Formats: sequence, C-alpha cells, structure tokens
Amino acid sequence: MQLRSAYSYRSDPAVPAFADDHPIIVFDGACIFCSGWVNFVLRHDKQGRYHFITAQSPLGEALYRHFGLDSRDYETNILIEDGIAYLKSEGSLRMAAGLGFPWTLAGVLRMIPKGLRDPLYELVARNRYRIAGRRNNCFVPAPEHRARFLA
Repeated sequence: MQLRSAYSYRSDPAVPAFADDHPIIVFDGACIFCSGWVNFVLRHDKQGRYHFITAQSPLGEALYRHFGLDSRDYETNILIEDGIAYLKSEGSLRMAAGLGFPWTLAGVLRMIPKGLRDPLYELVARNRYRIAGRRNNCFVPAPEHRARFLA
C-alpha cells in the first residue's frame, strides 16, 4: 500500500468524486465472507455510521488502485475514515470499534503489534473463498440499506 495523505483521492483524477462524509468500507462484493462482514456491520451499526462500496464497482477499483492495491485481488477491505485508508487488521478493528459497545472492546486488540495481527488477517484473506465461498454476482444490499451503498 502506498501511504497517502488524508483525502489524497480527492485530487486523483482517476478516482470519481464521492460522498466521504461518513466512514466508508470498501469490500469484495463477490466474497461471501466479506459480504457476511458487511451484513454484520449493517446489523450492529445502530447509528448508521458506515457507508459501503463494493471493490468491483468503478469507484472501488479506482480506490484500490489509488492506494496501491491490486484492483483484481481484493485481499483486504479498506476503511476510509476522515480521508485516511486503513487496511488489514487495523481497518477491521477500527470498523468493529466504531460499532459501539460491546464492539468497541475490539479496539483493545490494536495493542497487539500489527506484525502479529496482519499475518493472521492475511491468512484468512487468502483463504476467504475456501472458507465461505464466492458469489456469482456481486453483493446486493437489502432495500432498507441501499442508501448506505455508494456506486
């Protein structure tokens, strides 16, 4: 991943403009495991804090490329919060902590060095299709959640 300043994607002509006034989760919409995570977040995000983008969308692919990630092999979700991209275990733990109590307790796991957390995250990410499978079509949100999904 390329380190970028906050909101750097706003000045990248390859990234279409989008509403970034909420934290955004960019996820692999073909991955059943990743879609399950999004459904978990939707169930527990009582404040409606998070918005979502599938990695397969033109915007999702542009964001993956902008942050120096493979835009065809989505081995990490991206959390974009306050214009900053968080990946792998850091992104997931921040997502969970943002859901409110009791999920805020996941933030304690950030005390474990990333050098220990990320290899476990990467192991699951590499095997996510074997663990949960793959959809033939991209994730489609329920009608009551569609407004939280960006193109």
